[in-house]
Amino acid sequence: MTQEELLENFSFLTDWEDKYRYLIELGDMLEDFSESDKIPQNKVDGCMSQVWLISQKKDNKYYFRATSDAHIVRGLIFVLLVLVNEKTASEIQSVDIKTIFDQLGLADNLSPTRRNGFFAMIERIRFLSQAI
Repeated sequence: MTQEELLENFSFLTDWEDKYRYLIELGDMLEDFSESDKIPQNKVDGCMSQVWLISQKKDNKYYFRATSDAHIVRGLIFVLLVLVNEKTASEIQSVDIKTIFDQLGLADNLSPTRRNGFFAMIERIRFLSQAI
């Protein structure tokens, strides 16, 4: 799925309950994440739910996999991965995730703790894309 497709799909959803259900559906589409990858080094700090994130670099582009123990967070992870996967470090740094988050209609409907966790994931991705 592309960023444009994601924005278009969310544009058809007019109320929060529909968006919430769609986020859960998106989370179900995440790649499998093995139990052996759920280690402290891969855990994202700052999230209320447990979130694990793995990155790798290939041909100057970054690839991320992640999961969570919470359905809604898994959906947020899917959204985030659509925005940052298969990009260079400079492209990842330049993605205006806050604006896209607002365009998706998610900013006003998530609890402050979920929103903080989402932005903690973003910071971890930005850090990892500079570190490897």
